[in-house]
Amino acid sequence: MYKLYTRPGSGGFVVEAALAMTGLPFEQIDVPKKDPPDPAFLAISPLNQVPALTLPDGHSLTESAAICILLAERHPQAGLAPQPGSPGRAEFLRWMAFMSSVLYPAMLRLYYAYRYTADGEGLQPVKAAAVAEMDRGFAILDQALAGRDWLAGETLSLADIYLVMLVAWHPDVEKARAAWPNIERLWAKLRRHDLMRKLNASHEMWAEA
Repeated sequence: MYKLYTRPGSGGFVVEAALAMTGLPFEQIDVPKKDPPDPAFLAISPLNQVPALTLPDGHSLTESAAICILLAERHPQAGLAPQPGSPGRAEFLRWMAFMSSVLYPAMLRLYYAYRYTADGEGLQPVKAAAVAEMDRGFAILDQALAGRDWLAGETLSLADIYLVMLVAWHPDVEKARAAWPNIERLWAKLRRHDLMRKLNASHEMWAEA
């Protein structure tokens, strides 16, 4: 059985969605923020970050994008990603890597700016640069969605859920919805999705209409 370590409002949102879409049972463990961190959890996630996933064989995996890609590979019948060898699969891998290397780190620099500067007076420049970087990334993704229903392939994939999770973390959600209409179109569709609504009830990623 899979064991998911997570907490509400975290990147565990997309992993929880992936596990739910497989239809497989899994154990969910909410990890409280503690200082100092729990040594037992550090053995699973050395950076003390969620989500982390313990696999049925006992090995553990961190990084939400990596977890999503692995689950898509292990459970192709769940339709978590376009099939290997398809053009959509290449898009899926591209955008998952892009979002995890451009947008996710920018989010961390915004909300945990103190980690990225030794200058206690220098938090605002770090935050401003982080917002500029995430806006640049979202603009690229908005363009990629032009004329398309989904980010990768012809049906919903974890790339779409990952994108929606990230845009929900934008510090100015109303600006985001107006600035990137193609992302908002996708987000509006997922806000009506039964699974997304269920997950949002516990994660409170966005305000329900």
